[in-house]
Amino acid sequence: MDAAEYTNLVRVEEKHWYYAGKRELVRRWLMRVGPPKLEETLLDCGAGTGRFAKEMETHCRVLVLDDHEESLRLLREHFAADQVIALSGGDVPLPDASVNYITALDVLEHVEQDADAVKGFHRLLKPDGIALVTVPAGMALWSDWDVSLHHFRRYSRKNLRAIFPDEKWEILYLNYTNILAYPIAWILRRLRKNQPASDSKSRMEDRIPSPWLNALLQRIFVGMAFWWLPFPFGLSLILVARRR
Repeated sequence: MDAAEYTNLVRVEEKHWYYAGKRELVRRWLMRVGPPKLEETLLDCGAGTGRFAKEMETHCRVLVLDDHEESLRLLREHFAADQVIALSGGDVPLPDASVNYITALDVLEHVEQDADAVKGFHRLLKPDGIALVTVPAGMALWSDWDVSLHHFRRYSRKNLRAIFPDEKWEILYLNYTNILAYPIAWILRRLRKNQPASDSKSRMEDRIPSPWLNALLQRIFVGMAFWWLPFPFGLSLILVARRR
């Protein structure tokens, strides 16, 4: 991401219903399939500002990984040196089967060879280890927001499932999230499709609603991320998988 996007993320992620809700639902899923223990290790890939990883430190040992200098600067402010991993090019510099949990929250869309990244998750996880990923969904929603965040793609359920093959992964949960917000997002992005790219402070997606609406949207977002009904669309996808 551009440096301006990190600045914007720091500004909104604590309270904005989407970012706060995403952290909450991921924590709840980890507690459901784990829960993580203090002696276990979680690797947060593409850790960004480190807010999610910091929240997980009360549950387990945390390592944070990123390849953007702006992110690494923020991570070094909040984590010990031996917790921060700077990725430069190839494989993550950790031994095979060395972590219990891997999270990649809105990360795979930034990786050109996403299937190779998932192979790396498999290498790093211990047998029965858990990978949890979230990604933006629906190429119909592609907009200036995706361009400014340097996305390669938005996902469908089918193409996210395809990079977690059955012989290597047991899929515990895969579903669309943010279903109710999808029609609003679709309309907003169609309206501004032919307009100049907006900056991060003016994008509707990054404005924090009034407190009551913000809380309601977060509650709906998180609650529906645990339904087993297979939704046909949504703003995002969540996948929880166990390494075979």
